[in-house]
Amino acid sequence: MARKNSRDEEKMNYPAELRRLKEEGPQRLYLLWGPEDYLREQYLAQLKKRCLPEGEDSFSYKRLDGPELDRQELVGAIDAVPFMTERSFVEIRDAELNRLKEPEKYMAIFSDIPDYCTVCLVQSAQFEPDGRLKLIKTLRSVARELKFTQQSQGMLIDWIIRRFAAAGKSVELEAAQRLMFISGDLMSRLIPEIEKIAAFAKGERVTAADVEAVANHIPEAVIFDMTDYISQKKYNTAASVLAELLADKNNEPIPMLAMLGLQMRKLYTARLAIERELGAKFVMEVCSIKHEFIAKKLINSARGFSLSQLRRAVALCAEADYKMKSSSLDGRELLKETVMRIAAGETDAER
Repeated sequence: MARKNSRDEEKMNYPAELRRLKEEGPQRLYLLWGPEDYLREQYLAQLKKRCLPEGEDSFSYKRLDGPELDRQELVGAIDAVPFMTERSFVEIRDAELNRLKEPEKYMAIFSDIPDYCTVCLVQSAQFEPDGRLKLIKTLRSVARELKFTQQSQGMLIDWIIRRFAAAGKSVELEAAQRLMFISGDLMSRLIPEIEKIAAFAKGERVTAADVEAVANHIPEAVIFDMTDYISQKKYNTAASVLAELLADKNNEPIPMLAMLGLQMRKLYTARLAIERELGAKFVMEVCSIKHEFIAKKLINSARGFSLSQLRRAVALCAEADYKMKSSSLDGRELLKETVMRIAAGETDAER
């Protein structure tokens, strides 16, 4: 049985957290963080509504913005008695919790919040709490910590269906999956794509072709498609995709090569899973793939390569990475050469 990859994470059950808020009521301290910023803001709005049912006012609502966090201002906001409402609400945005000076003083403040006050630490999608720090340990012991993760495949597809329905469209399952694949699985990123696709689609039902035509393609998805074309021996199409990548000046060679190397390692894992009959779950765990349909797509793509070809492809990416970082050779030409050699089907024996 495969061991769970350390990068894997338990999905946040967002509906369950909303039910908990409704049943238990607001707590005194919250720490909200994680990549799914759309759900974070939705939860924050519900929390505010529970604390301040009549809305924000200058007496009962205070907002402090980071990265610095003035202790005197913080204490004043917490100690302010609510007026015309049962609770006060203190919203702290993007405080640099990992780097606050004199953290023990903040530990004392956060450990002694009055019953009438709710303090909410709202962190950016890029924030990662350093669990080694005493302040973070204290926060985790006294706060309701919520990490907003990407949602499961089923929940995300249901949400996509509802968003399209709100725009007057139904959507095919294949189209919803394709959207998740090419535009990513963060809701804040998907919302403008759904609006754009709904406006573009001529029929009442959105198809995969509609998604393909107008949705933004993240580079990782483009790299995946390119290697998939190579596996299908569609070399001209793969070359066209590579040319588009290289034509975009925002796509730097080193990050592009890193994505290619990661994709070849995933394909190697998938090919190994095929030969040892380990299945899609193994591939998801080892490669940190969140959605089963993507793992199955990867496995299908890996069938177009031999294990020896994929080992060589991984080595080619590593060699090109070294050359890019240690020489004056043109990075775009090195990337192009690497893709061409992978497409040529070099094996271990040809080293």
